[in-house]
Amino acid sequence: MAAEAKLSHTAAMILQAISAGYVYGFSIMEMTGLPSGTVYPAMRRLERDELIRSQWERQSIADAEQRPPRKYYKITAAGKVTLEASRKRYPLLDRLISTEEADKV
Repeated sequence: MAAEAKLSHTAAMILQAISAGYVYGFSIMEMTGLPSGTVYPAMRRLERDELIRSQWERQSIADAEQRPPRKYYKITAAGKVTLEASRKRYPLLDRLISTEEADKV
């Protein structure tokens, strides 16, 4: 995906959330207030466009916490460039999901 590509507001919010440290689906849904039917398809598109990448956690970690395994997402270098452009397009994005809030995650 080109660095100048314009993200929808929803995709920009998800990318901002991941950048801020909300790195698995449910935490992204909680932070953004978006439903799973919006978040997961958007994350698949972001991953397809190589703006984020994902990795499943080890089963042993999930078993130790008695829950299903989580798929963790990380922003790529191209994603960071695209996010910066999106912050200019959507100036309130940083206020909606700040990196300071991520320290509490």
